[in-house]
Amino acid sequence: MTDWVVGLAGWSGSGKTTLLAKLLARLKGDGIHASVIKRAHHDFTVDQPGKDSHTFRQAGAHEVCVASRRRRVLMREIDEEPSLEELLAWLAPCDVVFVEGFKREQHSKLAISADTQWPDVPGIKALIGTRAPPQTSLPFFHRDAVEDIAAWLYEHRRAFSW
Repeated sequence: MTDWVVGLAGWSGSGKTTLLAKLLARLKGDGIHASVIKRAHHDFTVDQPGKDSHTFRQAGAHEVCVASRRRRVLMREIDEEPSLEELLAWLAPCDVVFVEGFKREQHSKLAISADTQWPDVPGIKALIGTRAPPQTSLPFFHRDAVEDIAAWLYEHRRAFSW
């Protein structure tokens, strides 16, 4: 479990994944252990047709675990979407968890593509995009200013407590 949870809110194609990859690399350079939870709004698979894991899952296995000496993946068939709290408890302990999706949850978030207003999304702490929206009291960062975003996250870490 972690006590530092940073949400990312933004439409598909807004640059969430690109920004998060840059932030992950930047924080890893500081020795920060980060994990990611990403909500998918559609059926998805991490295994591919023709692979044993896919065959087992298609045949009806409730769980399929694939492991090597470097990583493991556990796929579990479920009947309802787990809550953010359940997913956070499922992760191994780390320094920070980035959450993509779950925008209606109450955790603190960064709004990506700040040229879009986010009045109906709870917990927005800062805006990130290519141009600052007019008339906002929230901090704004250009999406390429990864150093500034990371520094701001460190400075405001308590605002992202879980």
